[in-house]
Amino acid sequence: MEKYIVDIIYLIGSVSFILGLKMLSHPDTARRGNLYAAAGMILAILGTIFLEPGIGNLIWIFGGIVIGTVVGWIAAKRVKMTAMPQMVSLFNGMGGACAAVISIVEYTKHDFSHGGAALVAIIMAGLIIGTVSFTGSMIAFGKLNGNIGDKVFPGQKFINLVILLAAVGLATYLSMQPVADNMLLYVVLGIAVLYGVMFVMPIGGADMPVVISLLNSFTGVAAAFAGFVYNNQVMLTGGILVGSAGTILTILMCKAMNRSLFNVIAGAFGTAGGAVGGDKQQGTVKEISASDAAVLLAYSKKVFIVPGYGLAVAQAQHTCHELEKLLEEKGVEVKYAIHPVAGRMPGHMNVLLAEADVPYDKLLEMEDANGEMPNTDVSIIIGANDVVNPAARHDQSSPIYGMPILDVDKSANVIIMKRSMAAGYAGIDNELFYYPNNRMLFGDAKASLQKLVTEVKAL
Repeated sequence: MEKYIVDIIYLIGSVSFILGLKMLSHPDTARRGNLYAAAGMILAILGTIFLEPGIGNLIWIFGGIVIGTVVGWIAAKRVKMTAMPQMVSLFNGMGGACAAVISIVEYTKHDFSHGGAALVAIIMAGLIIGTVSFTGSMIAFGKLNGNIGDKVFPGQKFINLVILLAAVGLATYLSMQPVADNMLLYVVLGIAVLYGVMFVMPIGGADMPVVISLLNSFTGVAAAFAGFVYNNQVMLTGGILVGSAGTILTILMCKAMNRSLFNVIAGAFGTAGGAVGGDKQQGTVKEISASDAAVLLAYSKKVFIVPGYGLAVAQAQHTCHELEKLLEEKGVEVKYAIHPVAGRMPGHMNVLLAEADVPYDKLLEMEDANGEMPNTDVSIIIGANDVVNPAARHDQSSPIYGMPILDVDKSANVIIMKRSMAAGYAGIDNELFYYPNNRMLFGDAKASLQKLVTEVKAL
């Protein structure tokens, strides 16, 4: 009887995951979707603990649950929007580590007397993918936090592939052995750790959103393999959903960056040989005052706001929304142009603007926004840099050459809000700074937006 109850609980949990994922597709239902999925997970955990046979050490289990809940709750409540990518990397890495630990435990206690090569292969796959997800996420955390720089050396792509093939080859060998070999198991673990580090280390900062998405899909796949090992339907469903959704998002983001998924896996993503383009001044920079910018915005018919990481750093999303509403009161059509990799993680700008209650229908994806740019009076860039750099279209020496960008330079006027002339996350100068239709509004994004709000109100 208990077995049937567990199956029903797992079914309910799986359905809640699917519904939750569906709701995440729209900001209006995303919060509810998270709650649905979390409720399904809680139900599945409790069903496993109390109804699955052979579950012991309840004090340790619930102790771990309480500690994890408290730490996770405090971290989530205190995290700033600028540190959200780091937290996502950290939490994702913990999921990968759990999958790797499950593989180690299951392999060391596996009974090889009746064969089971397929099961060992699944265990090895979970070990490698989970370990790569963990170590890669930790390196990504360090890079996003500014503690680790890019490390690139000749032949790195080839070396990374050799390391990956060595891990897969040894895992395949272990799968065909009649007895367990714990020593080789830890060798595979060490190689996977090395690959996880080498895989993420050379990746440029501007490409981190794609890598975070890929690592997230790795964790989902590793969890799915753990579901196979335990014959646990809810683990399997959750892992497949996370893995497939992360993979689809990664492919879409690779397309948006004009990169190949192979280069991501090979660890050469975001690196470029040859000269770095866009690092020379190309003209005269023209500034604009807050009062002049307010007049230009207030008397426009259509304005596009392009948010970037600088908006998150300044925590200026609410002030930006206030400016948007003031301009609309004056009859200006205001929309937001969202580049797929703006910010430091997938959907960073969408989350940031949703926090400020910006209506979702005002957020246009890159392709839709670019179609309207030639008819736009003013594009105002707030803290974005690489995603609006025209060098991506024509400068073959530039590291971002070929990356689709927001065509803000086709607007009648461009205002770039920036603290200084410093390069963006990709480490290259933005030639848009020197375009004749561009004006620079220097200063902290929040302070500058507050000045614009004051000036627009006074008109």
